[in-house]
Amino acid sequence: MTSSAIEATGLGKAFRRRGGWALRDCTFQLPAGRVSALVGPNGAGKSTLLALAAGLIAPSEGSVTVLGGHPAHVRPRIGFVSQDKPLYAQLTVAETLHMGADLNPDSWDADTAERVAAGGGLDLETRVRSLSGGQRTRVALALALAKRPELLLLDEPVADLDPLARHELMGTLMATAARYGTTIVMSSHVIAELEDSCDHLLLIGDGRVRLAGDIDDLLAVHSLITGPAREAATGADFDLAPHTTVESRITGRQVTALVRPAGPLPVGWQTNDLSLEALVLAHLRNPAAPPLTLGQASASASDSASASASDSTSASPTSQEATSASAMPQEEPA
Repeated sequence: MTSSAIEATGLGKAFRRRGGWALRDCTFQLPAGRVSALVGPNGAGKSTLLALAAGLIAPSEGSVTVLGGHPAHVRPRIGFVSQDKPLYAQLTVAETLHMGADLNPDSWDADTAERVAAGGGLDLETRVRSLSGGQRTRVALALALAKRPELLLLDEPVADLDPLARHELMGTLMATAARYGTTIVMSSHVIAELEDSCDHLLLIGDGRVRLAGDIDDLLAVHSLITGPAREAATGADFDLAPHTTVESRITGRQVTALVRPAGPLPVGWQTNDLSLEALVLAHLRNPAAPPLTLGQASASASDSASASASDSTSASPTSQEATSASAMPQEEPA
């Protein structure tokens, strides 16, 4: 297994019908054997990025490598669940799963397919056209998981599910990743949920990389601080330089700021707990904040130790701007 599941260099995608770039100049690496969160506002380019990685569309500029090869060449090793979860409406759930088995004879896990699809009491003889949004999601995830992919790409995979089903299927995804070493890349707007299941973050906005790195490392290089809005001695506005300020807000006589410390924090300022949700929202609210990419963590502890010995700065920040597609046929997005 390569150390990077997905590696992009100067990646961009333009759509003529939309009259602009969905992605532009994206450079990043997503580590293999990990669970990565893909986050960004609506229209940021998340779905386009996943479609590029799945080999469903070609880039307009730059390159993307998946599992060490061209996305189209490694498609049998990829599972992809898109937002619309395209399934054949005239087939029953059982017939859909049988088709998935026929298309993936060497890797199909029938037990997983039936267990995931039949969860919540779904009758496998029900036709796809009669399924609710949540039930379609179950069937699409069953197809993707049952083919035992090395890389699983999920675009808003649990948005249609009720809380109980969401918890159940997220547990199934995490168990799959732990048991088979599956690399998972999933987009979601439920940031708190991602914090519980993901260990790597790729945040994109306006088609560009805003934040990238291991979640623990990203949290470690940011501080949420509170202090006086004015200097006690001079009455002047407090200056947070030389720290990089991502966001600052004044409430009464206090300032609350998210910063990337460049040294000791000012005396008298308090450091508060920082969540992934607070980190992401601060960057989304402030698109002018400098982008940040942290050195890629390796996929295993031994690789990490080796990398640490050979490059002690690999975890230091660098400013850098940075269903199932292979189980069922899909049309290329317009």
